[in-house]
Amino acid sequence: MACPDVEPQAQSLDPVFAAAAAPSPVSPGPASPDGPPPDPSPPDARVVLTDADIARALRRIAHEVLERTKSLDTVVVLGIPTRGSSLARRLVAVIEEVEGVSVPVGVLDVTMYRDDLRHQPTRHVEPSQIPATGVEDKTVILVDDVLYSGRTVRAALDALADYGRPRAVQLAVLVDRGHRQLPIRADYVGKNLPTSTAEKVQVRLTEHDGLDVVRITGGLPR
Repeated sequence: MACPDVEPQAQSLDPVFAAAAAPSPVSPGPASPDGPPPDPSPPDARVVLTDADIARALRRIAHEVLERTKSLDTVVVLGIPTRGSSLARRLVAVIEEVEGVSVPVGVLDVTMYRDDLRHQPTRHVEPSQIPATGVEDKTVILVDDVLYSGRTVRAALDALADYGRPRAVQLAVLVDRGHRQLPIRADYVGKNLPTSTAEKVQVRLTEHDGLDVVRITGGLPR
């Protein structure tokens, strides 16, 4: 007589083995395949400028440039790498949106003109990109993300001299954090940010870091 098929009984697993047998969660991939993933925020970071604040600061600087400059025909905007280059392009885009005039924009690398190369880690040298109009007898607006000791700007002035003699040179920065070591002052400032020398100002931009934000890290808790 044939025996009926007996369905095997499920074996109960010990809780420890059951947890081990459970599928592990899949870690998420990059935020977007089209750009860099967002830069993680350090645990002690304090946000001082959001993406909306950065946009408003650039728009205000653009209007100040238009008020101060009689003619955009002689203006050239040069960004100081790395993030100063992106800010320069954004600034020119706002000026074009407001005034309907295209302003020449380029990149001015200052790496080999710095006076602290022996004390700073070696960084990648980006090629300077000077607009076809040149800088001779132009009003050149240098753009950087943070103004600190002033040494980067001094290096920029030396680098600029190799390309010609501008009529005037102006400086626009997103953040002025103080602690100048040279007699240099910005003409256009997005935000004056009092800091201690123990603190670090981090500017993060979408083009490089996946988000727009300015943060302060380090120093004493506030």
